[in-house]
Amino acid sequence: MNTNTSTDFYKSNVLGQRSGLFVLFFTEMWERFSFYGMRVLLIQFLTAAVISGDPKSGWAWSAEQAGALYGTYAMMLYLTPIFGGIIADKYIGSRMAVIIGAIVMTIGHAAMAFDTPVMFFIGLACLVIGTGFFKPNMPSILGEMYKDLPEKKDGAYTIFYMGVNAGAFFGMMLCGYIAETQGWHWGFGLAGIFMLLGTLQFAFAKPLMGNLGILDKSKEAQEAKNAEDTDKRNPFTMMDYVLIAIVGIIGFLYAFNDPLSKNGIVDMFAFLDTSVLRGQYIMIIFALIIFIYMIVSRVLRYDKVVRDRMFAVVLLAFFLIFFFMSFEQGATSLVLVARDYIDRSLTGSALTTFNIINGLLTIVPLAIISWVLVKLARATWSKIALSNVILIACFLIIWGAALWMLKNEFSKEASEITVSWFSTLNSFFIIALASTVSKLWESKYNPSAAFKYGFGLILVAIGFLVLGLGAMGASEGVKISMAFLVLTYLFHTLGELFISPVGLSYVSKLVPGRMLAFMFGIWYLAIAIAQKLAAVLGGQVETIQEEYSLSHFFFLFTAIPAAAGLLVMVLNPLIKKLMHGIK
Repeated sequence: MNTNTSTDFYKSNVLGQRSGLFVLFFTEMWERFSFYGMRVLLIQFLTAAVISGDPKSGWAWSAEQAGALYGTYAMMLYLTPIFGGIIADKYIGSRMAVIIGAIVMTIGHAAMAFDTPVMFFIGLACLVIGTGFFKPNMPSILGEMYKDLPEKKDGAYTIFYMGVNAGAFFGMMLCGYIAETQGWHWGFGLAGIFMLLGTLQFAFAKPLMGNLGILDKSKEAQEAKNAEDTDKRNPFTMMDYVLIAIVGIIGFLYAFNDPLSKNGIVDMFAFLDTSVLRGQYIMIIFALIIFIYMIVSRVLRYDKVVRDRMFAVVLLAFFLIFFFMSFEQGATSLVLVARDYIDRSLTGSALTTFNIINGLLTIVPLAIISWVLVKLARATWSKIALSNVILIACFLIIWGAALWMLKNEFSKEASEITVSWFSTLNSFFIIALASTVSKLWESKYNPSAAFKYGFGLILVAIGFLVLGLGAMGASEGVKISMAFLVLTYLFHTLGELFISPVGLSYVSKLVPGRMLAFMFGIWYLAIAIAQKLAAVLGGQVETIQEEYSLSHFFFLFTAIPAAAGLLVMVLNPLIKKLMHGIK
């Protein structure tokens, strides 16, 4: 990448950081607004009853069918960025990759606003492809922006991460509210509008960004790239490529076979079905065995220290699967639980109190971010006026939507909290608690990697335990108090703060630069597997509730992460030994 930038880029600052950071902040914010705004609607839309002429009519799929489709979608979202990063690095550069990804995602959101199955699936495909280009390249541009200013990098990433969560918060709140009160396609459409405006805002900020993210194709740059330390000491063998191809093909076929077979369309692995296990699960177990053999055989070829550290990363990635498998119930089963089993009705003083709290949760962060927008506009107006005009238009729309939502709710004598409101709690708790938890990492109480993972998994387990106990107290016809679900999201967010932000940090510390791409690929593959497992298991919520009870479902997700958390803490001495002094 070419790191030359314009002088204005270095001179214009906002809140002590380079103004270009806030261009990335708002671009990522609107992308996350669109992504999470759509995501919070997906399971609800698929499982909503079909009612003729009702704009809130859905497809009436079962939780199992909806979970299978969502799982494949979420799985692909973590696999395509591996390819998007490679394409950007080798052919088009990070900036062009971000613009292409944003345009494709805009088309995807627009397609989902139409009321036809064909357009819906085209929309999902566009979102997967667009995310592949967008997701890995925004952090890449940010890293390039602060290459010469490493002491500011941690603060820059923290601000950027706040943009991610602010976008998720407002996206789920506003898209969810509009979809649940006006119709699904209004919610999908609003997500698309902000994706389009975010794309234009980023594209028109080019004069400020200089050559950041532009691929340098000069002969000198290519020679420098070729001279970099590559993985020459352990090249991939023909057998490695064959095994990767086999695992990739089986994994790809399974990802699509799962929703297709559960919707009665086609089952490619039906010929392998047994009385105990379906054919698709036999094939995925076979692929998993091959994959483990390939990873172990490859890592064993390295020198002892490098080999041990890579095994430490593989172990952490393994436990990451158990975390995300449980945590990501927030996108599947917990959405259905909030809709069908939580008492969301409010009247009188309880409704007034909720409206005041909800108003503050909406207005205060929106006012703070609007203040940042004003600071950015004042610092950069002469350079990127059109980009700032688009940003101002975004905020006028979002202020209008927020005030309209609050006016509607304050005018009601009785109300039912929207399902999507509960999903915003994760982003709110992250914004509120992230700085407090991060101070723990700088203190003498900073736990080791294994204990961070263990505490994170146990906190997620406690969240499900709380909800399980709440479900036990609910008798026939009596719903669960919303306080239990709020507490569940609080514990889940604390668990996320113990695991999610530190995971990739350990990969970068433990793995030599020449092998980072390979190990980041393994890391994202672990998350992709976890996403699919989360959706498949979450899809069983209705079945388990009918055959046993809702508490059984929550206690299952109490036991799994708790056991994994205890195990990773028991393995702490081994993991520390494998790290060879890396802290």
